[in-house]
Amino acid sequence: MNQYEAVKLFNEKRVRTSWNEDEQKWYFSIVDVVRILTGTDNPRRYWSDLKRKISEEGSELYAKIVQLKMTAEDGKQRLTDVADTEQLLRIIQSIPSPKAEPFKQWLARVGSERIEEIADPEMAINRALLTYRRKGYSEAWINQRLKSIEIRKLLTDEWTRSGVSEGREYAILTDEIYKGWSDLTAKEYKRFKGMKQGNLRDNMTNMELVLNMLAEATTTELSQVKNPDGFVESRKIAQEGGRIAGNTRREIEEKTGRRIVTPRNAASPPELEETLPSSDLEKED
Repeated sequence: MNQYEAVKLFNEKRVRTSWNEDEQKWYFSIVDVVRILTGTDNPRRYWSDLKRKISEEGSELYAKIVQLKMTAEDGKQRLTDVADTEQLLRIIQSIPSPKAEPFKQWLARVGSERIEEIADPEMAINRALLTYRRKGYSEAWINQRLKSIEIRKLLTDEWTRSGVSEGREYAILTDEIYKGWSDLTAKEYKRFKGMKQGNLRDNMTNMELVLNMLAEATTTELSQVKNPDGFVESRKIAQEGGRIAGNTRREIEEKTGRRIVTPRNAASPPELEETLPSSDLEKED
């Protein structure tokens, strides 16, 4: 795995973490979190007892726990049990500590909100609007973003109708669309924008969002007309949809002299916009 180890602060305490580039997720040292939440002098023993308790409760969590080499207090690399975010929150639920209570309350609140959203999907949209506004996005960008969610849903519905499997096949087709219009895969695009995690579309500018919507809407339209049977045929259509939007991108760049795909996001200052070098403009002629 390509990992970038880092140290996070939790209530001013150190928690060792490791970023998995392939999985696009963080892993956390379990004994570090246990030490902070319980105050125990022997977090390894506490974690050993807790593993047994969780297993007895019928959870399959322990079977999913992996070990990674992390820097110990003596400076040496040692194997330690780690958990991703979902696994860590499950572990915290089983720790009877006042310090763990805020996490448990947060989990209960999130769970309650999700149940409400299932009963009334409009609540999810309103929460999304509020979240984007709090993060400082403009109303114009928010409207674009909500429209992009609708277009993405129409595309995934079409993929399902065509026999494409959710998960890995969706991800491959999405990459084909991204490569077609931006010349970057999703991972490359995130890296280009300096992202470690989060939603790529939430880090796009208005123009990037528009072109991605064009690529996805075109792919949906082509799929409905060509009626592909399964992943292989749908992949060719995704490439075509991305390529059409890519041609549009290059034409806009040629006319404006500015790159559309940049490290900027919707909240970045305009001075970060990139101007195309003259040599690049000449290649478009």
